[in-house]
Amino acid sequence: MRNGLLIDYEFCTGCQSCEVACKQEHGFGTGKWGIRVLDEGPWEIDEKTVNWNKIPTPTSLCDLCAERTAGGKLPTCVHHCLAGVMKFGPINQLVEELDKKPNQVLFVPGPYTCKA
Repeated sequence: MRNGLLIDYEFCTGCQSCEVACKQEHGFGTGKWGIRVLDEGPWEIDEKTVNWNKIPTPTSLCDLCAERTAGGKLPTCVHHCLAGVMKFGPINQLVEELDKKPNQVLFVPGPYTCKA
């Protein structure tokens, strides 16, 4: 059974705790990231509304913390997410959650995930 990461970016605050935790967990140096919080926006919808999303985006270095999850722990980004917008689990369960709400993304690492 393959696992994935479901990210509800509608409520991400952009705190970058996932980035920091990941870099520390894996010892990634300057310019290397397992997950990055990207900006989508800001752009004006109308005179009173602005759209600005913070979207945590796993990179090719992300292996969903294979060592941690093999020991029964959550991936470090999920564990340290202050807004609680990340879920880890079997893909089929996460797809069911994805169908319930917009503004989410599902990440599943490919067979060619890189190591630092």
